[in-house]
Amino acid sequence: MNSGLDEICTSSYKYAHIYAILPGYCIMPNSTEDQALRRDAIRELLLQGPARTQQYLVDALVSRGLVATQSSVSRDLREIGAIKTARGYELVGVDRPDDKPMVDVAPLLRDVSPAGPNLLVIRTAIGAAQRVALALDRSNWPEMVGNIGGDDTVFVATASSHAQKQLIARIERSARP
Repeated sequence: MNSGLDEICTSSYKYAHIYAILPGYCIMPNSTEDQALRRDAIRELLLQGPARTQQYLVDALVSRGLVATQSSVSRDLREIGAIKTARGYELVGVDRPDDKPMVDVAPLLRDVSPAGPNLLVIRTAIGAAQRVALALDRSNWPEMVGNIGGDDTVFVATASSHAQKQLIARIERSARP
């Protein structure tokens, strides 16, 4: 009775999001192995650069022969710890070329602490704040709105408390040996 739809489901995953809403006609494979393959593929895609939208990831996964819907990709992004930035969806904790300026000045950092929801105070070695502020500027991290460097202190403005937490994590990660 459902052989026509079953044949479509097994031969093409292009419209998997449609088949997912036809209960009883087509079962979306969603085993742990399928999830692991999909999440590995998402990680691989995000290592190449940010993904502007979840639909971009769905299309890329489907082109690789994987079953993906916007809702499954959304869950996968959350599970692998990806974050949405101004550039799109990115993996946290991945070294990128824009992390290099901060890695170079990491030995000059003394303390990083929040001051309210949108301000970050970075204490540096004496006379090093300008160098750290310049490294922050060159990093082009999307969490930052701007910064001001003094002698041994840098104030960094962030757009939100969430961006502030992400920026603290980036700075701490770049300061690790």
